[in-house]
Amino acid sequence: MTQVEEQEERSTTDPGPAPARRTRRGPRVAAMTAYAVVLAVWSQLLGIPNDTVQVFLWLWLATIAWNVQEPARHHLQFLRDWWPPVVGLVIYFYSRGLTDELGLPVHITMPIRVDEWLGGGTTPTEHLQAAWCGDPCTRDLPPRWFDVALTTVYASHFVTGLTLAAVLWLRSRPEWVRWMRRYLAINFGALVVYILYPMAPPWMASRDGYMGEVARITSRGWADVGLGRFDLVLQGVGNPVAAMPSLHAGIAFLVAGYGILRLRTRWRCLLAAYPLAMSLALVYFAEHYVIDVVAGAVLAGLVLAGCGWWERRQDRAPAH
Repeated sequence: MTQVEEQEERSTTDPGPAPARRTRRGPRVAAMTAYAVVLAVWSQLLGIPNDTVQVFLWLWLATIAWNVQEPARHHLQFLRDWWPPVVGLVIYFYSRGLTDELGLPVHITMPIRVDEWLGGGTTPTEHLQAAWCGDPCTRDLPPRWFDVALTTVYASHFVTGLTLAAVLWLRSRPEWVRWMRRYLAINFGALVVYILYPMAPPWMASRDGYMGEVARITSRGWADVGLGRFDLVLQGVGNPVAAMPSLHAGIAFLVAGYGILRLRTRWRCLLAAYPLAMSLALVYFAEHYVIDVVAGAVLAGLVLAGCGWWERRQDRAPAH
């Protein structure tokens, strides 16, 4: 039995991290205000937390601030529950560079041809940058309001999935386990494709002369804000040809799909705006082709369907 399965089995009898006593409003507001101030200072000096370990630590501090009057054993439960998936995500990040070790050829032309077909002879990235950025589009051009908005959407990828997990952990451990299963599944599902099918993103293909001129302008929206990036343990870890599928798009579709399926409010379909905005940002910033985004959406759908099927099958299985 895996660690996540053990946690789910335990969650059927243990409702999770319910507070031993209710944290009063005054101490909670004071603690959350202090937390927000420290996080803002950290972000201004070192950059917004974005790697798994940083996000995990800041989310832990957030749960402590939210339930600041709870005993230490309540806060240590967070570490007990979260360390296996966090270790798994760190392993995922360090494994993305295996393509370089295997020496597999990098695919370049296939996504260009598909996107040119979708764009009527010119890729959607070239269309968007010519219309919104400039001709030619360069990183040093002054950002517009939509650059700021789309860069914010792009950066949300690094915190949205785990922040949702933290909220679910506070509310219901069984729901947290279900979400974490999907989150890990989509990360490792994408990892398999990254290793077996390395593919150059638009900015790299353009740099090497395979398509029209486009620029990687992802950070342009925050150029005047002074918010950089500081990776606590993942310095230099990455894989520039881990482009198919787009995990940014995949997780955005996963978040929206999970929310639409689980929520009962009539407004839940508005969650679809998140993956649509993320997809626009990815294509406009030359981070991904449209076909990468489609592949990410398909992967998210497969994860939602596969995990849902497995859970229903487990629910029907006779207890031993």
